[in-house]
Amino acid sequence: MLTITQDLYDRIVAHAREDHPDEACGVVAGPEGTGRPERFIPMLNAARSPTFYEFDSQDLLKLYRELDDRDEEPVVIYHSHTATEAYPSRTDIGYANEPGAHYVLVSTADADGLGDFQFRSFRILDGEVTEEEIKVVAAY
Repeated sequence: MLTITQDLYDRIVAHAREDHPDEACGVVAGPEGTGRPERFIPMLNAARSPTFYEFDSQDLLKLYRELDDRDEEPVVIYHSHTATEAYPSRTDIGYANEPGAHYVLVSTADADGLGDFQFRSFRILDGEVTEEEIKVVAAY
């Protein structure tokens, strides 16, 4: 189960809506070994695409160095889908290389009247996708 604060939930949703119609992406880091998302890190979608996201390689290298220096790890890796449901695509599954992370998808299809808003979380391990419950809390 993903437990996340209302503030972080709102910030992820706001980022997804801001970048619409392109996909948004980012990370929520937390203290290593705790599994607790704390620090919101919006990233630039280097692909600048409504159907695909890609972290800029330089930004990603900088992020991982920063995480290492701060004894943090990526707890949540998020991105948005702009015209489809919030479910990992084959490409998303292929890019999932953090076995301990929660993969959050936000569908902003409702912004175009294409569907309902969705905020969902998944574990992706060895190509296997498992949806998990999300608990939104005021604070930890």
